[in-house]
Amino acid sequence: MLQTARGHLGYREGADNQNRFSAAMGRPAESWCADFVAAVAVESGNAGRYPDTASCSVARDWFERRGRLSAYPAIGAQVLFGRPEGPLGPGGEHTGLVLAYTTDTITVVAGNTNDDGSANGDGVYRRSYQRRSRYVDSYGYPDFPEGLVTADPAWRDRPGVRYFGHQADESDLPGPLIPRQVVIDGRPYGPGAVGEHITKLGRLLVAAGCSHYTEGPGPVWGPADTESFRQYQLSIGDAGADADGIPGPRQLHRLEADFGDRI
Repeated sequence: MLQTARGHLGYREGADNQNRFSAAMGRPAESWCADFVAAVAVESGNAGRYPDTASCSVARDWFERRGRLSAYPAIGAQVLFGRPEGPLGPGGEHTGLVLAYTTDTITVVAGNTNDDGSANGDGVYRRSYQRRSRYVDSYGYPDFPEGLVTADPAWRDRPGVRYFGHQADESDLPGPLIPRQVVIDGRPYGPGAVGEHITKLGRLLVAAGCSHYTEGPGPVWGPADTESFRQYQLSIGDAGADADGIPGPRQLHRLEADFGDRI
């Protein structure tokens, strides 16, 4: 997620807020800081872990409803800016992604901003803010399957959480989970799996509207199968380790029941 976001550093918008991120999300040219986060989430394979919205206030509510809104920074968190008494309410003015934090500052990559201090954003920049500024409202925590690095002491004993109370950056993140192969009903699924049942699974994922295939499903499990099944997992409300792109028996049998016969 953060690598993809940093890859857009230096991007500049066109006239009248024309930008690639709002366009990627199917929305008109607009204030696009939240569209930047949403589009990067889709581009990096993290759709469903961040809200799909152009509104910072809606993004804040999205995390709060899921119990994933904090007053403390986390690496990869969606930071929400805006004072409670401001015209758009708490966290409603601007947003970005946390790259690093110290006791006093946060470093953020964000769209529709600038590096000259003016109110008129024009591109994607890396910026630093005072952590305790009233302009910094809150942080939305994405549900990464590999875990989270956070400064929130209330999260320190949660599974998969690394607690760094004073400072952290991307180097403190755990490595990505390595997709593994599983066997369900006597058939293998996941990287390295081969068979006509993989083709049949792919066809069910296409029927479910979760296709990431460019050439169509085939008998050898590839990255498109992982991404397609992950999209299906997210579509049925699963998240975290239950949305890693590798089938579980419950998920596979639900897909079979909803979109075709048993594989």
